[in-house]
Amino acid sequence: MEQKGVQLDRETFSCSICLDLLKDPVTLPCGHNYCMECIKVHWDGQDRTGVYSCPRCRKKFSPRPLLDKNTMLAALVEELKKTGLQAAPDDHCYAGPEDVACDVCTGRKLKAVKSCLVCLVSYCEKHLQPHYDVTPFKKHKLVNPSKKLQENICSLHDKVMKMFCRTDRQIICYLCSVEEHKDHDTVSAAAERTERQRELEGSRGNVQQKIQDRQKDVKLLQQEVEDINQSAEKTLEGNEKLFTQLMSLLKKRSRDVKQEVRSQQETQVSRVKELQEKLEQEIAELKRKDAELEQLSHTEDHNEFLHNYPSVSALSEPTDSSSIHIRPLTYFQDVTAAVSEVRDKLQQVLDEEWKKISVSVNEVDVLLSHPKTRAGFLRYSQEIKLDPNTANGRMLLSDGNRKVTVMDQNQSYSDHPDRFIGCFQVLSRESLTGRCYFEVEMRGRRVHVAVAYKNINRTESGKESGFGRNNKSWSLNCSNNSLWFNNIETPVSGPPSSRVGVYLDHSAGTLSFYSVSETMTLLHRVQTTFTQPLHVGLGFGFRLGFGLGFVSVGDSAEFCKLK
Repeated sequence: MEQKGVQLDRETFSCSICLDLLKDPVTLPCGHNYCMECIKVHWDGQDRTGVYSCPRCRKKFSPRPLLDKNTMLAALVEELKKTGLQAAPDDHCYAGPEDVACDVCTGRKLKAVKSCLVCLVSYCEKHLQPHYDVTPFKKHKLVNPSKKLQENICSLHDKVMKMFCRTDRQIICYLCSVEEHKDHDTVSAAAERTERQRELEGSRGNVQQKIQDRQKDVKLLQQEVEDINQSAEKTLEGNEKLFTQLMSLLKKRSRDVKQEVRSQQETQVSRVKELQEKLEQEIAELKRKDAELEQLSHTEDHNEFLHNYPSVSALSEPTDSSSIHIRPLTYFQDVTAAVSEVRDKLQQVLDEEWKKISVSVNEVDVLLSHPKTRAGFLRYSQEIKLDPNTANGRMLLSDGNRKVTVMDQNQSYSDHPDRFIGCFQVLSRESLTGRCYFEVEMRGRRVHVAVAYKNINRTESGKESGFGRNNKSWSLNCSNNSLWFNNIETPVSGPPSSRVGVYLDHSAGTLSFYSVSETMTLLHRVQTTFTQPLHVGLGFGFRLGFGLGFVSVGDSAEFCKLK
């Protein structure tokens, strides 16, 4: 045991029952080793049958074997403990119920790190090593651990399935391809995977484009939220000021009424008190006169009585009190009635105007409404560039593929399956989904601004490939203000303009054309369901078969740079 270069792992000297290092090891007749106590307990549970088996190989023994300690193995275990026995794998290295277990490990199995599609076996890191070291194994196909390796075995021929039947759309083995699937369209699974992988990449491209569109929509909606909140706060702030002004006006009118009532109150009270003082003076004068008359009535001298009587009996003119009318608590009732009438009229006005206010508030609908101003449209602006591979040979692209001009000679374009042959047309490189806006500046008589599906015909002339002449495109004919779809013309009204704005809401199925000048005027709006991404199209005239009468050399159209 002096040779320490020998590498032995813990599993070699572990009991497969307790999974710990052997203690008092015993060796069964079949050669497997266990802790003495572990195998005794295990066999005690089998005592009813009289037949005893090895827990690992299941070999049966009868009668029950006598167990003696394997002293050599015990000494070896002890010596290995001292000489650096490899530590047992951590618990997380062992395969659990949800893990793929190594098919080579015995006893407690480790997690598989790879599965081999040639061997159809899963390996832990230790047992996988030959696939890295042995030359023939290096050619095997290793994949992430899989529980479905056996699904790659043909149930009929017990062979690995490496073929694909395109006729029946199923994976098969080589024997299936020459027997059950004879004369079918079969290819290798790798070849079919390569083709489907290309389709997958295309699908991923569409999905990623939709993700970008949705992310753009999310950003726009976030901006909408900010705009809604800002608009609501601004409106509430403005309305608060207006209602404050209204309440201030009502308070002022209240103060005015109060001031007038108080002023009139003072005036009338002053008049009443003035009359009251006059009456009180007359009462005092009358009382004095009554005293003089009483005194004169007791005069005994007749001559003195008659002499003083005329002056004493004379009375002054009394104050007129016939206008005095007592009206308790009713003096200002007309004022109260007038204020009450104002209140009722104000309530009526508020009720009527509130209906208008409520309607205005409820008409706010961001998600269903189109932008109302050019600034609103510009928030959805998208840069558009034309695809040279789609341009008709007589069309020259310039200004970074933003402009197209009709030429009198063919340009030096290479052959391409996407190129329009029968019509003076070109499509954008970008596909459109979500919400977007762009503008086209036109110079010429027969310019068409269109949107089309990518699978529109490219080689034919007339309605097969002409914008608006089929069910794969919608086209605004700017020369006579008409909208074409599926070869049906719909006249549109609106002022002619050299600049056309196009707003697309792909998910809502709306396509709107606008005449753009100092203001934006809606020319036509399409409401439909778009089944594919759209590409912008620019066209001139209809088809080549009728000669140059249908196009004009020098006509051009250009996508505007929008800020």
